[in-house]
Amino acid sequence: MSKVVPCMWFNGDAEEAAKFYVSLVPNSAITHVQRNVSDGPSGKEGSVLVVEFTVAGQPLVALNGGMKMEYTHAISLMIHCDDQAQVDSVWNAFLADGGKEEQCGWLRDRWGVAWQVVPKVMFEFLSSPDRAAAARAMQAMMKMVKLDVAVLRRAFEGKSVA
Repeated sequence: MSKVVPCMWFNGDAEEAAKFYVSLVPNSAITHVQRNVSDGPSGKEGSVLVVEFTVAGQPLVALNGGMKMEYTHAISLMIHCDDQAQVDSVWNAFLADGGKEEQCGWLRDRWGVAWQVVPKVMFEFLSSPDRAAAARAMQAMMKMVKLDVAVLRRAFEGKSVA
């Protein structure tokens, strides 16, 4: 069976966006650039039409669609980070490039794409058989903008998060 590959819509800067995204985490690369074969709504002949790339091994496509489209929270891209250092690195890269912080580990990049920057340990906390501990971690997360592994861990363990 074929893979499902998200296709992201851009207005002339698909290659710039793809280059930025692949700079964020290891195991990321641009794998193919398809150029327009003739003039059209997406650009002049020879300009970039589609960029195929991977972020942390996940295939994605960036399309220069020929007009600006708005992204919504109905779909977002999640980056599972190994630790706080990676959360900080990815988070700061998005913000330095014109991104905007939101709640609970979410942010918008400069193109308006919604991203979730989440430490892998958060999934361990939420799937714990200790439902009270999982609930404490969830409650702590709901109060955060950028996720803080140490604070989440203290909440999960039932220790003071102050």
